Amino acid sequence: MAKHAKAPLGSTYHYFPEGNQQLATEAVRYTGEWVARTLRRELEAGPAEGLRAFLALWRTIVVESDFHAGCPVLAVAIEEPPAEEIPAALAAAEVFGQWESLLAESLRTHGAGAEQAEQFATLVVAAAEGTVALCRAKRSTQPLDRTAEQLQALIAGAVGS
Repeated sequence: MAKHAKAPLGSTYHYFPEGNQQLATEAVRYTGEWVARTLRRELEAGPAEGLRAFLALWRTIVVESDFHAGCPVLAVAIEEPPAEEIPAALAAAEVFGQWESLLAESLRTHGAGAEQAEQFATLVVAAAEGTVALCRAKRSTQPLDRTAEQLQALIAGAVGS
């Protein structure tokens, strides 16, 4: 981060006195809220539009970074953190839960049953996170395109569109 900001490494500890743990937790929360704002806005038009926007966001990230960037929330979640780094992992779980809740609420509002909405929301978040990893590995958006097509079909069935 200091290198990217062209700032002295010591300044990182000025803004994040708890070190890497605090930095990781803040990065997860920041990303989580940034994505949640997009979801809230787009889900107002319905779950299909929200899904399109959610996947388009990840498409932009992987394409504009030349397949180098992914989701920092996932990066923190899959690491096996030492005991002192658990708050970042807890923040990641909260972020994923928030995204799932927003999606499930929209699905319920648009006609999906409560259990189906919860399950589908988990599927969407898991599929998006996994497909970003596949895109990066394959250096292609094909996994995202395929996943998007299938998830859109499932949403249409869930809400009776």
